[in-house]
Amino acid sequence: MKYKQLEPPENLDQELRKFHLFTALNDQEFAQIKESLQIIQLKSGEYLFKQGEVAEHFFMLRKGFIKLLRISLAGEEKIFDLISPGQTFAEAMMFMPNAVYPVTAQALNESVILCFDSKVFTSILKVSSETSFQLMFHICKRLHMCINEIDNLTLQNATYRIVNYLLYQIPDEYKNAYEINFPIPKQVIASRLSIKPETFSRILRDLTRIGLITVKGRTIYIHNVDRLRLFSIGALG
Repeated sequence: MKYKQLEPPENLDQELRKFHLFTALNDQEFAQIKESLQIIQLKSGEYLFKQGEVAEHFFMLRKGFIKLLRISLAGEEKIFDLISPGQTFAEAMMFMPNAVYPVTAQALNESVILCFDSKVFTSILKVSSETSFQLMFHICKRLHMCINEIDNLTLQNATYRIVNYLLYQIPDEYKNAYEINFPIPKQVIASRLSIKPETFSRILRDLTRIGLITVKGRTIYIHNVDRLRLFSIGALG
């Protein structure tokens, strides 16, 4: 696919140096990464890659939101992940011979993506053990998150999935009121949680009725975070 490419920002070096996969790189290795880097801009609805395409790159989202999805045989869209700014994706593909992307990546709104050449990075991994361990730690952490996600989808009902998703958006130190502004449509969140949009809306109404939240458009106001946490573990009647 052809993308609109952007010029590197002035603070790119500083930004990349903070990226966990690049913290151990020496100057020569860092120069290799920068030389192969592309900065891509996507409009809302544009595709970064599609399921089955050859996986030659991995990515970090700099701005916007990306959904990773697959289309079922019945033509229904299932969202496997929502990528937020600062997150990486598709990096595990670099270890698979003749790898293809297992999902489709589509921009939910105007997005800016840093695109890294997988071959360049794997050549660096062969000589940099510290970078290799950083990547292994990152992939293990992602695997742990996936296991937790499977637990959430199989062991929790729809209400608790929504409540825990809301709590995931809130920093640990907040105990009282908190406001969540979602820049993405609620039906996208519903698909991510494997919940039908009408069920998602009904549950939000139920949570509003019992006084846990107030919903205005894409903004959800949590009246008391601690009370919502108690509800999530069944300690609130």
